[in-house]
Amino acid sequence: MNSYTNLGFGGALRDKRKPGVLWGEPMHAPLAGRKAAKPDKPWTEPASGSIEVVLRPALVDCARWSNAFAIQRKDRRYYELVEDTIHPNFHHRYFVIKDGTGKPCAVQPFFVVDQDLIAGAGRGVKAIVDIVRGLWPHFMYMRTLMVGCAAGEGQLDGEDESMQRFCAPLLVLATLRQACAEKAGLIVLKEFPASYRKTLQCFQRHGFIRLPSLPMTCLNIEDESFGDYMKRALSRAARKDLRRKFRAAARAPPIDVTVLSDISLIVDVVYPLYIQVYNRSNLRFEKLTAEFLRELGRRMPDKTRFFVWRQCGRIVAIGICMVQGDAIHDEYIGLDYSVALDLHLYHYTFRDIITWAIANGYKRYRSNGPNYDPKLHLRCQLEPLDLYVRHTSRAIHFVMKFVLPWLEPTRYDKVLRRFSTYRELWDDP
Repeated sequence: MNSYTNLGFGGALRDKRKPGVLWGEPMHAPLAGRKAAKPDKPWTEPASGSIEVVLRPALVDCARWSNAFAIQRKDRRYYELVEDTIHPNFHHRYFVIKDGTGKPCAVQPFFVVDQDLIAGAGRGVKAIVDIVRGLWPHFMYMRTLMVGCAAGEGQLDGEDESMQRFCAPLLVLATLRQACAEKAGLIVLKEFPASYRKTLQCFQRHGFIRLPSLPMTCLNIEDESFGDYMKRALSRAARKDLRRKFRAAARAPPIDVTVLSDISLIVDVVYPLYIQVYNRSNLRFEKLTAEFLRELGRRMPDKTRFFVWRQCGRIVAIGICMVQGDAIHDEYIGLDYSVALDLHLYHYTFRDIITWAIANGYKRYRSNGPNYDPKLHLRCQLEPLDLYVRHTSRAIHFVMKFVLPWLEPTRYDKVLRRFSTYRELWDDP
């Protein structure tokens, strides 16, 4: 569910009374001209609160937007950046959630896309579907309303957990009604951390199916040094293997690392390194653009750290990281494969990032999936991400309950099963 193809979108429903507003009815009001999906029982409609759907220009006058996702590393600036530089052709929208007094208390981004339903499936399933697509190109694509971030995991906005729990039931009805307005058959809450499972149970009570997406990983780095981490966390065999790789790199000309908050001056050099890694990946995530890398440091210098490795003055690797609280997040990597394998640059860059993070007081190292095999041996733990899926048609949704488990991406990664926390991908709260 991580790979998107933009095949075109229908027209938007605009509220002529408010520029930029697509749908501004209170939650208890029916959607004009369309029959909203009936809630599954048991269900109690929220007693207060309302939601309107707006385009980004309308958020200029929304006081909540300036503080949206402020406690996350990917705050509202990141959502704006993604919309501007990675997926400008997606139809991005924003649910503005208001309390009983009409005051905005949360903003929840979403977007509409023609989703490839087999993006996370195994090779066998894809091979069969590819044969059918030779005759029917749009087979297993579905117009989908996705709640969350188009480039990364989703988060719930709100000042605290109680506010998020107030907003979640309102959001359930909003997604169903907006899906009808957008003529989207499928609704997906995209890659929400497991910490939201209790808050999002209202979606499951309303018929949504929770499935695991490819998880993030987390490593405890409360150590004095990288050497101490190796002694504490790694097996003797793993330590020996790492030292062998570091010795191989040491026999080559020295590799120096610098840490920057802005790489706009060298983006034309480092972007091709990212593309090399992207092209070698079996599972394709969102494809970053050079403009995204250029603007990331400019717009979010307080949360962005670029690690740049040079050998004899030539850039051979780039690490794109973000920081929040006591954690450093390893988001993307770029490698020069003319030297990367011989120098074991993946592990070399990992050591330098961990060393820098420990020296600067960070206690946790997080990274995105996949490529789980080295993370398993480095003793990372899984951090589950969930998909919440529902079709607006009850009949089709009934069939999808049996089909979706065969399409979810974790099913086909055998390495994941070797993690001690694998069952947490499925466990109920």
